[in-house]
Amino acid sequence: MSVSQISVFLENKTGALNNLTSVLSDNGINIQAMSVAETSEFGIVRMIVDDAFDASTYLKDAGYIARVSAVVCATISDEPGSLHRIIDVLNNVGIDVEYMYAFLGGRKENHAHIIMKVADNEKAEAALRKAGIELLDED
Repeated sequence: MSVSQISVFLENKTGALNNLTSVLSDNGINIQAMSVAETSEFGIVRMIVDDAFDASTYLKDAGYIARVSAVVCATISDEPGSLHRIIDVLNNVGIDVEYMYAFLGGRKENHAHIIMKVADNEKAEAALRKAGIELLDED
């Protein structure tokens, strides 16, 4: 039930993000969620796109180092305490969140989607499902 995420190593220089998004745009890839983490010399761009296989292929062909990995994506109500509920469920089964980012919209109005990198996707997804938390998949 995981979602495919593309991670791209990117130099921290003017135009780098523009060039990356240009490759995707020119090839008809839709970016649905994105996170950019940076240091003074480089950054890591993490994205959920409409076609991870094609996107990673286009990026690699353009010379980028791109990796596809599975992440957990949960849907929560856009209201106070919803994020804590997810974190609490994961904490109670001993799962740490390595990183996360969110996006609003998608199929459900007034809901947020939380993308999480955890050490054990299956265990996290089982715990979240058991708690009644909706998970998204590739579709």
